[in-house]
Amino acid sequence: MSNDTGPDIHTRIILVGHPKIVFLYPTFFMALAAGFYTLFTKNPAGRGEHVVSLIFLAIMGFNFVVIAFDFPRTTSLTILFAVLAVAIGLWFFFTEFPDWWPWIHKILASVHPAANATFFFLFAAILALLYLGVLINVRFDYWEVRQNELLHHHGIWSNQERFAAPNLRIDKEINDLFEYLLLGSGRLVLHPSEERRAIVLDNVFFVDRKEAALTKMLGALQVEVKSDKS
Repeated sequence: MSNDTGPDIHTRIILVGHPKIVFLYPTFFMALAAGFYTLFTKNPAGRGEHVVSLIFLAIMGFNFVVIAFDFPRTTSLTILFAVLAVAIGLWFFFTEFPDWWPWIHKILASVHPAANATFFFLFAAILALLYLGVLINVRFDYWEVRQNELLHHHGIWSNQERFAAPNLRIDKEINDLFEYLLLGSGRLVLHPSEERRAIVLDNVFFVDRKEAALTKMLGALQVEVKSDKS
């Protein structure tokens, strides 16, 4: 769905929650790059293929960590990067100095991941199909904020739920710094005045921009409501 709201408050604001698979896009692009590299390389069974495959696995593993765990504070990021730096340092140390711990060097030296272009392209194709499914799904399940109402569009027949927009309260939460860095993603919690339950939208893209647009619209609504009563 479109994320552009523009400077005019007399417009609609579209809010869409997304599944966490959207954060795998670095792995998707790395799979494409690795596929083209192995497709056009002159020595497909050489060291270059092992390096590309290792980089692909590292990016995919990092993506899985982003999806599996939340990193709400910079302290958690510092710890993660420190662990990664130590692991990479130990890897190169035991690789370059085999005499210190021969058995560890033997294990690391035996690790030669390799995949051909077909594997990488099939992996990218699977992700592309999943992204297409996500794109289709959000077309049939999204929220629309207007000046006087909040609409929930859902279902293939464009079913709608309507809520009153005046006095709508918005909470923004950044639960994962990695997800925020990847897509500006965060959580929006909507509190309609006439509803007991809160509406929770996870993984809203560019959440700061959305919150700013909503704040501007809701602020204008409050001014108009007060001016009508006066």
